[in-house]
Amino acid sequence: MSADGAPDGVVIRDGTDADSAAVIALIALCWSTYPGVVLDVDRDEPGLRRVAGHFHALGGGFWTAWRGPTLCGTVGYAFNAPTRTVELLKLYVRPEERRGGLGRRLTRLVEDAAEARGAARIELWTDTRFETAHRFYAGLGYDKTGETRDLDDLSRSTEYRFVRLVGP
Repeated sequence: MSADGAPDGVVIRDGTDADSAAVIALIALCWSTYPGVVLDVDRDEPGLRRVAGHFHALGGGFWTAWRGPTLCGTVGYAFNAPTRTVELLKLYVRPEERRGGLGRRLTRLVEDAAEARGAARIELWTDTRFETAHRFYAGLGYDKTGETRDLDDLSRSTEYRFVRLVGP
């Protein structure tokens, strides 16, 4: 592990709008392993075209993780000050980089930001088909609430809500 807790050889930095094409490619790669899950950026995820600006407009932040010239992970968050809620968004790790601690390190960046901003809870939504992600989040102490939502997207997604309280 490096000094920032990332796997050896991985550099984590603030994302920029110039990262947008690589972010879109990573998400498309991750989604491609699930039948029927498609990424239509302009219809369903237009914020990815200016990824850093999008997350800053949501009151949050966005990070990218690189192994040399290859984007191997992303995570972002939005902050809702009135409800003191951070929403964890766009946690993606290249398949060959999984199970090495990168997903945990990226999630910790959001958790640290939530603590620093005085958030009371972190929530996230994840597609019902992403069963590996459900186990990952549960292992980090996120509770599946039983709440679902249907998205009006090309993939006909239904998502589960997970929540974790912030602080001791």
